[in-house]
Amino acid sequence: MLAALLYGQEDLRLEQVADPTPAAGEIVMQVRTATTCGTDLKVWRRGGHAKMLKPPTLFGHEAAGQIVALGTGVNGWQIGDRIVANNSAPCMECFFCQHEEYSLCPNLTWNNGTFAEYLKIPAPIVPHNLLRVSDELPWELAAMTEPLACVLHGIARSNIKPQDRVVVLGDGAIGLMFVAALADSVEVLLWGGNDQRLEIGQKLGAAKIFNYHQIPDIPNVVKELTQGWGADVVIEATGVPSVWEIAIACARPGATVNLFGGCPRDTTITVNTEQLHYSELTLKGVFHNTPKYVRAALSLIASRKIPLELLISEQRRLKDLEQVFCDMKTRKVIKVAMIP
Repeated sequence: MLAALLYGQEDLRLEQVADPTPAAGEIVMQVRTATTCGTDLKVWRRGGHAKMLKPPTLFGHEAAGQIVALGTGVNGWQIGDRIVANNSAPCMECFFCQHEEYSLCPNLTWNNGTFAEYLKIPAPIVPHNLLRVSDELPWELAAMTEPLACVLHGIARSNIKPQDRVVVLGDGAIGLMFVAALADSVEVLLWGGNDQRLEIGQKLGAAKIFNYHQIPDIPNVVKELTQGWGADVVIEATGVPSVWEIAIACARPGATVNLFGGCPRDTTITVNTEQLHYSELTLKGVFHNTPKYVRAALSLIASRKIPLELLISEQRRLKDLEQVFCDMKTRKVIKVAMIP
């Protein structure tokens, strides 16, 4: 089959590799659509990921498709079923899993390789994070289950209350998903650097949108809009250390700051200890998702309550993948549906 392999920093190659065959408990899926992700872009630019993968490796982690092969011992599934599989599963046995902190499981089974004609689903993922997709749901929407699950997990950890004002920093796919998932319940102020993306954020429900290129002093504007106090909740969705510091500066006393965007390895930020202590701030790093939110994400997507199709900039063939990442790097596209 044709598959994309990551060899290092901005070194992505399309190669012919052996078709996967399922061992006991595994499933092989024909990939119908794989969507690109900001995490994929960061991994491509940085040449790896501390948790998910080490080059050289099959690449990509969001996809939906149909079952084409079943390993021995797999029950409840059959050839032709429409499915989506999360890119990981917790072990369900360790200290963290016993405390239902599944995203912290040190034994997470990771799975990459969605930018290919076929994808093998490891046995630990099949019982916990393999879900059935309805016939009515388009492939490209089902493929976005994983990132939306991360967003829903992030929202659950953010201490959001009715009537809160929430600042979202970042107009990438994840920032826009936060807007879409929150806009029905709270007032969302979205900051980004691209007018077209900000307009999509407005369509997804952002109460106000701001381009930081025109209004660079984000914390002061947030305070002006919140009677001088700052936001109740701030969600950082860029993965840039300096923006983590801006997020903290936007927070009111007693606020929660969700530092959601993953920064480059070995980077640090500076926190004003007086502000942290006397303002009783809650700073949270939130990572990945859990089986609960994988299911919640697919259910929300299937309900069609939020128009996530606005995030799909275009459809492309697998041979165009390197150009797609270049277009993502220059912010020409948000998410692209790759059709193997």
